[in-house]
Amino acid sequence: MPSTKPSRLVTGLGAAFSLSVVLGACTSGASGTTGADASDPEASTGQDASESAAPAAPKVTPFAVAIDAPGGTTQQIAVDSDVRVSASTGTLQRVVVQHGRGANASVVRGTMNAARGEWTLQDTLQPGLTYTVLSTGRDSDGASRTVRSHFSTDNLTLDEQTYPSVAPLQGETVGVGMPVVVTFDVPVKDRAAIERRLSVTSKPQVRGTWHWLSANEVHYRPRSFWPAGADVDVDIDIDSVDAGNGIYGQESRHVSFDVGDRIVSTVNVQTQQMRVSINGSTGRTIAVSGGKPGFETRAGTKVIMEKFESKRMDAATTGISTSDPEYYNIANVEYAMRVTYSGEFLHAAPWSVGSQGNANVSHGCVGMSTADAAWLFGMTNRGDVVRVVGSDRPLEEGNGWTDWDMSWADYRSGSALT
Repeated sequence: MPSTKPSRLVTGLGAAFSLSVVLGACTSGASGTTGADASDPEASTGQDASESAAPAAPKVTPFAVAIDAPGGTTQQIAVDSDVRVSASTGTLQRVVVQHGRGANASVVRGTMNAARGEWTLQDTLQPGLTYTVLSTGRDSDGASRTVRSHFSTDNLTLDEQTYPSVAPLQGETVGVGMPVVVTFDVPVKDRAAIERRLSVTSKPQVRGTWHWLSANEVHYRPRSFWPAGADVDVDIDIDSVDAGNGIYGQESRHVSFDVGDRIVSTVNVQTQQMRVSINGSTGRTIAVSGGKPGFETRAGTKVIMEKFESKRMDAATTGISTSDPEYYNIANVEYAMRVTYSGEFLHAAPWSVGSQGNANVSHGCVGMSTADAAWLFGMTNRGDVVRVVGSDRPLEEGNGWTDWDMSWADYRSGSALT
């Protein structure tokens, strides 16, 4: 785990083989001595290494060290600390760092350098755990010994950790316009640190970028729509990553999803027609009715966000008072496909069939016959694209998954790494 924070040295052992555990980043604790194995008389008596006949160990400062178990040292460190085990004389043969015991033991990975003088932690640490370090080394005379030491990680409350929710879901098939949506339950201050641990790969590979909507939400989209049939893998590798302001990543996530057919529906609210394109060919042209004056359907490139076979539509959720003549409350609206947070849907509207293809009479939704709505509902996925043209009312940024309503340059500027 790379870190720019200064390392703090914890060292100990007399005799021919000397070992130190280096813990980077901020730490806390009380001063003391380091641990050695049970065969070291100084470890069992608590005698300071400087009083033995062996060469003095480096002075322990400022890290707090205290022997709290036979042959061990417990120290409190942050979960994003760098952990290195090094031999100041001789060479390391093997290092095992784990928490738990027996069948419940969990070993963390690390790498040994070519000279076998230093082992570096590669995995992330978990909060509120005590780790045991077993380091086996060999001195210049070939003698081997194993040193046991310990360190503990700071405990973190849920308010000090941020959990990433991810859309699409694992194994989901989505449309070509589907953005990767990562939502954090606790705000991220250090967006760059988090974004460095986010990655998206696909087959075929495409160029894309992350875009922060807020401290709680970041999206990813390709420069152009996903290729139909693409396989996509998302890695949210933020476990124990410092998100700033005392917040750390709570858990890493991995999600794989598939992209279905290229389905793009273009709604022209001036002609009251919707052309549904499937992989470049017209699948159906549907008579529709859009939003009437004062409730115009927003123009722009939208994405299907949710699908409901049946949904109650209550105008109060869009800010219309129950005393307003425009108020409506319709139960069981069939085949509803949401495209904005403000309440625009594509759906069946049997009550407006006489106006479909002729006039816009809705409160902003795109209505069609029940048969056409059922056909469209049955073939679309979340992430399918809906373009609305012919309206003077623009789509507001962030009113839905509006990632495709921005230029590529503007979208890229929303990355914390730009």
